[in-house]
Amino acid sequence: MCMPSGPEKSRDDLARRTQELEAKLAARNPVRKQDEPSADGGTAGYGQAMKLSSEFISAIAVGAGLGWLIDKVAGTSPWGLIIFLLLGFAAGVLNVLRSAGVVAQPKTGMGPDGPDR
Repeated sequence: MCMPSGPEKSRDDLARRTQELEAKLAARNPVRKQDEPSADGGTAGYGQAMKLSSEFISAIAVGAGLGWLIDKVAGTSPWGLIIFLLLGFAAGVLNVLRSAGVVAQPKTGMGPDGPDR
């Protein structure tokens, strides 16, 4: 019996390791069928979408409101509205990214031994 060597051996080894990895992954994450309903009735995704969209829209509305108020008080129309609308948009995007877990939450500045320096 002749043992494969060189490229054949590495190909066989790669195929064996790939099959082992696929088996381990299949054991960890069982595949759910498409027609099988989820445990929560499919409302979790809808709730998350509503939360993220409301955070985004509210940040833009607050920015626009503050900009309009500053324009009325200081008479700087339309610059306050433009600047604060852009700041509200940036804050909304940052809030959505934080809620989605893409960006880390900010540190509070308080450690177990008092304020961080």
